[in-house]
Amino acid sequence: MTHNTALIRRRVAGAIASACALLAMGMAQAATWPEKTVTLVVPYSAGGPTDVVARLLAVPMGQSLGQTVVVENTVGAGGTIAPNRVAKSKNDGYTILIHHMGMATAPALYKKLPYDPLRDFEYIGQVLDVPMTLLSRKDFPANTFPELLDYVRKNQDKVSLANAGIGAVSQLCGMLFMHQVGVKLTTVPYKGAGPAMNDLMGGQVDLLCDQTTQTVPVIQDGKRAKVFGVTTPQRLSSLPDIPTLDEQGLKGFDVKVWHGMYAPKGTPKEVIDKLNKALNVAIKDDNVKKRIAELSSDLATPEKATPEGLRKHLEAEVARWDKVIKAAGVSAE
Repeated sequence: MTHNTALIRRRVAGAIASACALLAMGMAQAATWPEKTVTLVVPYSAGGPTDVVARLLAVPMGQSLGQTVVVENTVGAGGTIAPNRVAKSKNDGYTILIHHMGMATAPALYKKLPYDPLRDFEYIGQVLDVPMTLLSRKDFPANTFPELLDYVRKNQDKVSLANAGIGAVSQLCGMLFMHQVGVKLTTVPYKGAGPAMNDLMGGQVDLLCDQTTQTVPVIQDGKRAKVFGVTTPQRLSSLPDIPTLDEQGLKGFDVKVWHGMYAPKGTPKEVIDKLNKALNVAIKDDNVKKRIAELSSDLATPEKATPEGLRKHLEAEVARWDKVIKAAGVSAE
């Protein structure tokens, strides 16, 4: 054996030994994980629909993990700052993300997205599906959906449509509504669903399409806003008297806000498995199930609440919304 061959073999053996040592260290760290607080990052403001879901899940997840799960609102840039932050965080499982379908729409909406939803994350699992409702201020001239359609078509330059910001699902729902009705309304973006809802109830804006986690209490109150329909193909059990937009003429109108949980790419599988187990414990928690049912939402099935379930769904939704957004000609900087 030549001197060079022996040297190469020693180097290869050293590299393998180092890799094995690092692997063993990683496995040991994963075995004792978590040893400190886990931060669950929310891309939207406190009090908004995604924040409500995150805070419901945080307590039972923390109990399962044996460490506190704190919710942190990282708001801005249409919900893209939070995913970018998590994507670039240390991949040790201590910083994770909950996000809605904005993960699937961002690639088509933004010309320069600083992260790739399909490449820069590990998937923990789907969380739940949330229907949406179309509301107006309480003194809006129309009282029925046919009256609403007639009014906006004749007065589109006078009607304002609020949303929770660029990239928010309320913007996407509103965009689909305008596209199918054939109107272009004045859109008013807010920094979160809470401020948008407050201004709708205060009469500062005319219309808002938002998640049931935000709108059901307002609808059931019956005094602060009008409701014209729900965005799912079937009526909701909590709002049985509210017809769907599909049955009222907007055929095929189906917007259901799904949520998923993510970790930075490269997070150890053992850590992902623990996070997934904690998520499934939270989904089965009696208080979580009760609160989610009250908000007319559906928790993910065991098949969906898996890394593979979320990955497949995200891939399909990216393809779906790419077509819709490009057809509508909508984009954001």
